[in-house]
Amino acid sequence: MILLQINQLVKRFGAETILDNIKLEVKSNDRIAIVGRNGSGKSTLLKIMAGILSYDEGEIHRSKDVTLGYLDQHTGLETDETIWNEMKKVFSSLIEEEKNLREMEAKMGDPDLLADQSRYQQLLNQYDHRLTMFKASGGYQYESDIQAVLHGLNFADYDFNTPIHELSGGQKTRLALAKLLLSRPDLLILDEPTNHLDITTLSWLEQFLRSYQGAVVIVSHDRYFLDHTVDIVYEIAHQRSKKYHGNYTKYLHQKALDYERESKAFEKQQTEIKRMEDFVQRNLVRASTTKRAQSRRKQLEKMERLDVPKGDESAASFSFSIKRRSGNDVLKVKDLSYRYPNEETFTFSNLSFNVNRQDRIALVGPNGVGKTTLLKTIISEYKATTGELTFGTNVEVGYYDQELAKLHSRKTALMELWDEFPHVNEQEIRTILGNFLFSGDDVLSPVSTLSGGEKARLALAKLMMKQANLLILDEPTNHLDLTSKEILEAALIDFPGTIIFVSHDRYFINEIATHIFEQSHGGITVYLGDYDYYLAKKQEEAEIEALNQENSVTKTAITEPKTNYHEEKQKKQQERKRLRRIEEIETEITLLEEKISTNESELVKPEVYQDHEKALEFTKHNQELNQRIETLMEEWEVLQEDLVE
Repeated sequence: MILLQINQLVKRFGAETILDNIKLEVKSNDRIAIVGRNGSGKSTLLKIMAGILSYDEGEIHRSKDVTLGYLDQHTGLETDETIWNEMKKVFSSLIEEEKNLREMEAKMGDPDLLADQSRYQQLLNQYDHRLTMFKASGGYQYESDIQAVLHGLNFADYDFNTPIHELSGGQKTRLALAKLLLSRPDLLILDEPTNHLDITTLSWLEQFLRSYQGAVVIVSHDRYFLDHTVDIVYEIAHQRSKKYHGNYTKYLHQKALDYERESKAFEKQQTEIKRMEDFVQRNLVRASTTKRAQSRRKQLEKMERLDVPKGDESAASFSFSIKRRSGNDVLKVKDLSYRYPNEETFTFSNLSFNVNRQDRIALVGPNGVGKTTLLKTIISEYKATTGELTFGTNVEVGYYDQELAKLHSRKTALMELWDEFPHVNEQEIRTILGNFLFSGDDVLSPVSTLSGGEKARLALAKLMMKQANLLILDEPTNHLDLTSKEILEAALIDFPGTIIFVSHDRYFINEIATHIFEQSHGGITVYLGDYDYYLAKKQEEAEIEALNQENSVTKTAITEPKTNYHEEKQKKQQERKRLRRIEEIETEITLLEEKISTNESELVKPEVYQDHEKALEFTKHNQELNQRIETLMEEWEVLQEDLVE
């Protein structure tokens, strides 16, 4: 089923055309990525699809009754409500229906209604229908759905009664995503949903979207995320759209093949055109060949000429070099700890590891374990509380700050570099800035007016000029579009020095890392491989731990010492007693439910519902039975908790 279809869509901002002749189709259960350079119009297209922005030409067809949910990349919940109450708003209709059902149940016990059997039967039928719909809509599971999504988006340790206005911007964005996921629209449109998510949360979101019962359209710079969630890619380039089947990696491969094929076809046609033009020029004036020349000229006029294949638009071009080579031992860290001033607990403690020349080390771990703090401790921006840091011979450090705080907002792009490297002449500085896509008067733009991507490229230009042999990078792919990320990867792969970096970009980690350092508050675990190797080892460790726990339980059961025999015997007796009582309760509940069902069957018989006293007797009996079931269920839950303990 086609949920949404776009044909020949055109969008302009003033005289500038942003999107032209866009074609896109979304079917049920599609997983679609929209990719393209920053500024290509991806977010604009999503807003048009969501009905937030208008368009100038073309058509958009949306199937009747299709529900649509949209997440803006800058969205954050702004409310005084608590986390739990705000999430419950998604299910306001279910909560209202639950209230209505309780009111209908109360009416069923009204003696006056029982006296009017026609009205009573009508109410009973309505109740049965609405209860069935309530169950089918998730009326009995919405609270568990809320908990599952909040846990998945890293709110497991939060008090759900926390007011949302007290949370950070990133937390508010995650809650906006949570609320949208809970609403489960037929078409989910997500603009950069991976922002503010750590690796564990990203993995959960991937699994959620893969199993989502609806269509999903995503804009994201996280290539690993796209590889694991989408099966269709629409590229927006040169204002046009082009469709590719497969995930992001397959899209890149197919795009390269298409460009090669189109280039060969264009070159072949150009060769043929030149050959025909030469023939016409040589033979048009000769009487014996003029007719053939005229025929060739007509062929040339009718020929449908291929356009020059359009490759990637201008992209940054750079590489990292070093002034001199460091020794083999680059960095030794022993029992390193850090605690913020006026804080009682350590951000991290007892970290020990070694870094050798040409290692590429990715620091991973959940948000809050102090990865950025560790990097700032290594570069001496923070002073370690305890422990030792020892650099090797000839080590020179270059640092990239994810906050881009090292840039001066009042300086121009040109002076940002020139003040740092005054011995370099202006023309060379301009050339370097040109390689990072700052051309002409762009180099005179104040840093404060630059976009996030432009600031990131400027910071990378400064880092490149430093020619350090140890690069310490904190989220270097933030703010970069997909093409810029790939260029940065290529530059770092060829870098002859050593790299320590923090990144949530798993594709980037896979391309760069030779070692994974998993950081926790109390130590570091080293994995000798890329991110996929790290995942495989973590899975293997989890399986071994589960097996060891199973064996431990078995061994404990076998080798339990006899010194506690009487105590253990008493525990076993209590456990058997609880189990017997649980069975008794379950049996009694089953019998009570059968009795309620029998009474309801009697209530619909004419000889009963026409007899006011009989109908009232059955109704009261059912109310008593339901009350007994509730009492038994409370006892059953207590017994189950005791068994677990």
